[in-house]
Formats: sequence, C-alpha cells, structure tokens
Amino acid sequence: MPNPYYALEQMLKMIDEPNRTACQNILNDNLELFKTVQGSAHNHHTWLGGYYDHVQEVMNIAIVLYERLNSLRPLPFSLSDLLLVLYLHDIEKPWRYDLIDGKLYNKESMQDREMQNNFRIQKLQEYGIQLTPEHENGIKYTEGEGKDYSMNGRVMNELACLAHMSDVCSARLWFDYPEETNDTWDGAKRVKG
Repeated sequence: MPNPYYALEQMLKMIDEPNRTACQNILNDNLELFKTVQGSAHNHHTWLGGYYDHVQEVMNIAIVLYERLNSLRPLPFSLSDLLLVLYLHDIEKPWRYDLIDGKLYNKESMQDREMQNNFRIQKLQEYGIQLTPEHENGIKYTEGEGKDYSMNGRVMNELACLAHMSDVCSARLWFDYPEETNDTWDGAKRVKG
C-alpha cells in the first residue's frame, strides 16, 4: 500500500506535547507568511509558497524513510522527534530574505549561519519549544556537518542523519515537487497550485 501524503497540519499532530501545541502556534501565527515565501533563493522550492511546500514535503519524505528503516532495525528516536526537527530546521527562512527585483537576498541581520541560528533560537524560545540535546544536534546538522566534520568522531547523531537524508531528498532529488497539479504521489500538491 502506498504511503499517504499528509498535510502539514496533520503531521504537526504527530509531534508529542509540549512541542505539538507550540509548533501549531508557530504555523497559525505565520501561516500567510509561510505560504508566501520561497523555499530557497536558488536551489529548491523557489516558487511563492515554496517554503511551506518544502517543509511539508521533507516531513512526508521523513515518514516514509522512518517507517521503512525502523521496520528493518529499531531507530533510537521517535517519529515525533524526527518531525519536530524537520519542522524547525529552516524556521528562520521566512524572515531571512528580502525580495528585490524578483531576487532573494539575505537580510543584513542574517548574513551568515551564526546570525541565522541566533534568530532560530530566539524564535524557538519565543514559542516555548523544548528541545533535547538530540533535537538540537538534529536541527544543527539537518543540512550536513559542513566544517564540523571530523574523521576522529561522529558529529551528526542518528536523528540528524535521518533528518539530513530527508532534507537532501527534498532539496536535491525532488527540488521541484510537489507538482502544481497531478503529482504522482497521491494527495501531494503545492500550497499555491
């Protein structure tokens, strides 16, 4: 049986409390913004509403990967943990860019990763998100280890690994999905399709 394609709101209900309500509040307070901004400046989900579509897409991919991998070998984290990390991994993006002459530019206040991370932390604190060290590692390394990579030890934990796999799939394999109409994944559609 094929995996259903869940709406973002449905997947937020799969996140355990106390973070479920906080995540729903983030979405409710910023729904129009999330449905307006692009997913990135150039590489994936570059249409209006692409941010919302990327978050929804990456969480759906994560459910498929989690269920399959967890059926082979038990994973040391829950689906709730994975969905929380992926919902929050790009939370700064809706506030990160200025649209000038049809192109996205980083705002002065978010020129580098440290500034972006500081904004993310502030936003999570504002909504009372409660993160474990595993969640923090997962969010930090969803986009890979980058300069933190070490051949002397693992930097990315297991949760971050599966979050990274899901994000790479969305941003590099299915960077232009869901389709505007007639997506082959039953139920998948763009927020502005």
